[in-house]
Amino acid sequence: MNHQYLEALFANSPNAIIVVDQHFHVLDCNPAASGAFGWDGATIHGRLCSDVLKCRNLNGMVLCGTSSCPLQRVMHSQKPLANESLLIGTLPDHTHEYSISVTPVNVDQNVSDSGSSGVVFSARDMSTARIATHLRANFVSMVSHELRTPLNSVHGFIDLLLQGHIGPLTAEQQTYLGYAQEGVQQLISIVEDILFLTRSDSGQFEIRPEQVNLRVLARQVLNSLQPQAIKAAVILNKDIPVPSPILYVDPQRMKQVLNNLVTNAIKFTPPGGTVTIRARPYNERFQMISVEDTGYGIPVEDQPHIFERFYQANHHLQSKMGGYGLGLSIAKLIVEQHGGHIGFDTVPEKGSSFYFTAPLYVEASSPVR
Repeated sequence: MNHQYLEALFANSPNAIIVVDQHFHVLDCNPAASGAFGWDGATIHGRLCSDVLKCRNLNGMVLCGTSSCPLQRVMHSQKPLANESLLIGTLPDHTHEYSISVTPVNVDQNVSDSGSSGVVFSARDMSTARIATHLRANFVSMVSHELRTPLNSVHGFIDLLLQGHIGPLTAEQQTYLGYAQEGVQQLISIVEDILFLTRSDSGQFEIRPEQVNLRVLARQVLNSLQPQAIKAAVILNKDIPVPSPILYVDPQRMKQVLNNLVTNAIKFTPPGGTVTIRARPYNERFQMISVEDTGYGIPVEDQPHIFERFYQANHHLQSKMGGYGLGLSIAKLIVEQHGGHIGFDTVPEKGSSFYFTAPLYVEASSPVR
């Protein structure tokens, strides 16, 4: 077969293309990659990809050497990765936001498929689109700030009414004020989530890691969500080894991840079903944590979009379940900021398992930068 058209594509593509072997050394690159990252073809060959790419998430967290490294994830799974936004580059004036795709390949045509493996890394510069996104984020942040103050005032006055500070209430008045308070609280939660995302997009999101007992953290989350589970007739469980793994994470942010995942699982689990927080070893630096349910599962058409912001599943019960499509995207952002990765397995009408890696506490060293 004549592969000249592939060679022309490689040479003339406006996207930066780099070929990396299984030891993360650069084997080849196209002219667009040399120009984008500031390395000429002679000096880039044989270098570690971290010297050339230094992949970071949009909050500046370096992914090299972590389980979130896109090249490592693709080599491990042997499945392609498409359209992930990262900051790429190591040289001054050559660091930008890119939409990257990574494809596993056999980099040595003289061996069998099980021989020398590697990846092809393709990156499209998103700097121009980033400017428009930044303008939108600033507008959303401004509107959210303006909404937060009056919403908190309304919530406070309703609370005063319910506590009887303005005078006694009838049972019917208390019921309707309770509905109003619930609605205002939901609006406040939406505003806080939007502000969280806009701060993250502008690089203002930081984590404050410390030693955290996973069993204690899971118990706190399950206890706080027990009323919601009782209302939905769903059983909450935890399956965590003894002694409990000690994580090195921001406890409030990790609690937010588990809260979002368990809340989502409760919504899509029918009465009598179960939701379980489970923990298993991943490697010497990370723990695998999962939230498993016996719910409706995720329809095939929705699966590629699960972690997109504001995405609403087409499930026939979605309108009854509520939600606004930010919980999973926030969970993904927090997990990645800790150097972990998040994913899911699902079987329609049987259940789903959302799993993520979290760094373990290692004596005299911090696994999170």
